[in-house]
Amino acid sequence: MQQLKGVVKHYDWGSRTAIPAILGLPEDGLRYAEYWLGTHPAGTALVGINEMPLSDFMSARADLLSAESGSSVANTDYGTGLPYLLKILAAEKPLSLQAHPDARQAAAGFAAENAAGVPVDAPERNFRDPHHKPEIVVALTTFEALSGFRAPRETLRLFSGLGMDESVLETFLAPLRMREGEPAMAEVFLDALTGSRAELLTEVVVAAVAHENDSGELGEFARVILTLDEHYPGDQSLLAALLLNHVVLQPGEGLYTAAGVLHAYMRGTGIEVMAASDNVLRGGLTHKHIDHAVLADVMQFSSVSPVLVAPVMEAVGCGRYPVPADEFSLWRLEVTGKPTWTLPGSTANRVLLVVSGELQCGNDDGTTLTLSQGQAAFIFAEEQIWLAGEALAFVVAG
Repeated sequence: MQQLKGVVKHYDWGSRTAIPAILGLPEDGLRYAEYWLGTHPAGTALVGINEMPLSDFMSARADLLSAESGSSVANTDYGTGLPYLLKILAAEKPLSLQAHPDARQAAAGFAAENAAGVPVDAPERNFRDPHHKPEIVVALTTFEALSGFRAPRETLRLFSGLGMDESVLETFLAPLRMREGEPAMAEVFLDALTGSRAELLTEVVVAAVAHENDSGELGEFARVILTLDEHYPGDQSLLAALLLNHVVLQPGEGLYTAAGVLHAYMRGTGIEVMAASDNVLRGGLTHKHIDHAVLADVMQFSSVSPVLVAPVMEAVGCGRYPVPADEFSLWRLEVTGKPTWTLPGSTANRVLLVVSGELQCGNDDGTTLTLSQGQAAFIFAEEQIWLAGEALAFVVAG
C-alpha cells in the first residue's frame, strides 16, 4: 500500500474550479480537465514518498504481478502496467463528438500507422496505442452527456417540434423517414459532418430559442442545441450531435460506453474509468484532427439506448458498477465509522481515490495510511485492507 499522486491534464473544455477543489489546490486560472491515476505513457502517476513513476515501480515489482496474484489481462496485454486508467473528469463545456475502436480495430490501426511511419504523438495520428477503450463515467455532480444514436422516429419528432419549415428539414432528415437501418443513419450523420448545412444550422438554432424555456423533451432538446451553439457557434457538426440521446446523470449514477458508440460529455464532474488507452476518433465539436473515413469504420450506426449503470450493493456502503469490461472493476465506497469490511478487488492491483472526507487504511502487517480528500493509494493484489473514517471513495481493480 503506497500513496499515489496523479497527473493533471489541462484542456480547454475543463473547469477552473472543480478538480482544484477536490485536490485541495488553489485556483490558478487554468482549466483542469482531467486528473489521471494509472500507468498510461501519456501520464503515469507517481508512487511513494520518492514519487517514483508508477510504471517503473510496477516493473521493479513484477513478481507481484504474477497470474496468481494479479490481473491476467495486465500480464497478457499491458505488460507490467495497469490495464485501466482512473480519472477525475471535469467538463465546463462539451467535449468533442467521439468514438473508440474495438480491440481488433485498435491493434490493426496502430500497426498500420506504425508501418506508415506516423509518429505516435503526431496530431494526425488516429491510433495512439493498440488497445480498445471501454469506459464508464460515474457522476459526482449532475452530469450531462450525449450517447448513442436516438431512434430515428424520436429524432424526426423532436426536429419537427421546433416548428421549422418541414421542407427544409426534409433535405437533411429524409433518409431517416424513407429508409430504416444503419445506412440511413450513416448517410444523415456524414451529411451533417461534411455536407453544406450552414443555413440549416442557423435555422435550427434560431428555432431552438423559441423553445428554450419549454418543459419536457422539446425544451430539453432546445437547450442542448443552444448549449452546443454557445460553445461551437457555426460548427455544423452540431447537427450530428443532435442525432444522439441526451443523458443526465445524478451523483452516483454511471454511463457505460462500449466500442463504436458515438458520444460526447457535455458538462459536469465525474469519475471516469477506462481500459488504459488514449484512442479517440473524433467526429466534430473540436479543432483537433478528424478522419471521417476511419471514424465511420469504427462507429455503430444502429440506434442504441444509453447504458445506464447503477451500483450493485455488495456490502453496506460498498457498491460495484457491473460493466462488461475485462480490464477493470469499479466500486463506490461510502465509509462511515470503524473498520467493518475490507477493500474489495483483492485479487488484482487496485487504485483507491478519496473524493470527500478522510479515510484510514490499514493492512495485516500493521501498515496504516490516512487519505484525505483528493488523495489516492496504490494497493497490490492480495493485500487485505481495512477501512475506517468518514469518506466517499472509489476503488478500481484490474
